[in-house]
Formats: sequence, C-alpha cells, structure tokens
Amino acid sequence: MKRILIVEDDRSLGDGLCLALRDPALELALCRTLSAAREALEAGGFDLLILDVNLPDGNGLDFLRRLRAGANPVPVILLTANDMETDIVAGLESGADDYVTKPFSLAVLRARVNAQLRRGGEAAGPLALDGFSFDFERMEFRRDGRLIDLSKTEQKLLRVLVENRGRTLPRELLVDRVWTDGAEYVDENALSVTVKRLRGKLEENPSKPRYLKTVYGIGYTWTAGETGG
Repeated sequence: MKRILIVEDDRSLGDGLCLALRDPALELALCRTLSAAREALEAGGFDLLILDVNLPDGNGLDFLRRLRAGANPVPVILLTANDMETDIVAGLESGADDYVTKPFSLAVLRARVNAQLRRGGEAAGPLALDGFSFDFERMEFRRDGRLIDLSKTEQKLLRVLVENRGRTLPRELLVDRVWTDGAEYVDENALSVTVKRLRGKLEENPSKPRYLKTVYGIGYTWTAGETGG
C-alpha cells in the first residue's frame, strides 16, 4: 500500500484532496501545518508528499529545501497559486518533482500523483521508451538495440528530460540541473549545443525532432511514452 502525506491548511481543499485521492491501494494522511508535517515525515514511510507553498507556520519552499538538504528522497508535488515561470522554476529548483497550480482539476492532480507513484515504484534497470532503452546506472543507451555513445553531460541532460517526460522544462532549470547545480558560470549556448548533439545521436531526423522538442520561449520537453519494461 502506498502512503501519501498531504500538507494543506485550507480545510475544504485538504478534505477535498483526501476525497479525490481515496483509493483502497492508498493510505492518506493530512497535516495542516509544517510542524505537523515534519513530525509525520520523521516517522517515515511515505511514498509521496503533496505540499502547499503557503502555510500558517512557514513557507513550503523553505521546508522543501531543508527536506532535500537532509537527503530525504520522498517525491514532492507542490500546490501553488503562482503560475509564473519564475515561481515554477523556484519550486523545481528547491527539489520538487512536480507542481500543480491553483485552481486545478482534481483529475489532473490524480494523474500527476499516479505518475509519481509509478516512477517511485519503477524497478532499477533500463527504461524503455518507444524503441529506446536508457540504463542510467550502467550508462548504456540503445535505440532499436544499437548502442549509443553519450557524454556525461549528454547523459545528465537526457536523464532530467526523460524523468520529467511530457513536461516542459525551462532552460534555466535544465542549466542548473546539468551544469554543477549553478555553482559556476555556464555559457548560454551550452544547453543549445548539448541538445543539438543529443538530437544528432537519438533522432532519425535531428532537424525535425520527434522526441526532444523545443518549446519556444520556455525550454525543452521529451515526448516519448513508455512502451513497457
């Protein structure tokens, strides 16, 4: 049974989330403050955290940063009223795995929750995506059974993209995740060059990419779906 911790101070929304996510295969816990959430997480055993950003006893992003600083790997979906790109980037850079902006569809939230739980339950080993096989632990990458040689930087970028497949990732976030977590200066063309090289190795027609697509004015997305395995 999967366990989900919901941290939401709005009573009606918190109760609504519990109702929307109610499932025999899920155990739900609801906290209305960060202090209560901290105690619940210290007890351990949660497979997913749904975290509101604005809470009566603190900021959810600060809480998330401390969580990650303590090496807590629990997947986190942020609930935020802000849909500005800078706010989304701040949430992802703080360690969130996904985000949902208010007001949101409960059906969309359920889909996001299920996606995170699936990823958390994926067995170690190759990830099969539409003819590709990506094994990041063994650093083996194949297309239709053919080995593909990727540099360390290309591997890091590919991993961020496929682990967030179906989502548009801003350029700033990708640069931060791939190049030393923002610890040093990175030429603004580094991302574009690495994307071009990846496309050259992975796409049948790099000039008309099917998988690693540009979302103009924002960033990039990986569109391939899982094919099993």
